[in-house]
Amino acid sequence: MNSSDGGTAQTPRSGPRAAYPEPSGDPRSRRRWFIGLSVLVVVAGVGLAALGYTKFADEEVKGEGTGYELLDSSTVAVQFTLTRSDPSRPAACVVRGRSKDGSETGRREVLIGPGTDKQQGVRVEVKTSAPPVIGEVFGCTTDIPAYLSETDA
Repeated sequence: MNSSDGGTAQTPRSGPRAAYPEPSGDPRSRRRWFIGLSVLVVVAGVGLAALGYTKFADEEVKGEGTGYELLDSSTVAVQFTLTRSDPSRPAACVVRGRSKDGSETGRREVLIGPGTDKQQGVRVEVKTSAPPVIGEVFGCTTDIPAYLSETDA
């Protein structure tokens, strides 16, 4: 008997039916897997988008180095532009001097008081423990440490 007679079908040993067997399982089960994986991919995409937005969105405050001047063998003057989304808030920036081998040899935190312009030019002198070769802005924040005061600006 064969399957056309109502008997059991035998597994073919050659031909297209042997190369591409009949799908097994319930179609509803495959559909659930597809929907579940699709939801997982969408959730992961939204999570990555949120992470990217928080990491790469416009910052509240940013310091960008515009130049430096080597004043002597233990002092570098760092010039930078401070950009604030809210200029009425004070900002604190860390500037540093680096030596020839790339190590940090001097650091200074500076408080920049409130202003009226979103961008403001700042020049700060940094004392170093070794001859400096470069001065740069390490970072800026609007979270002012308690030990910085208006007299430091």
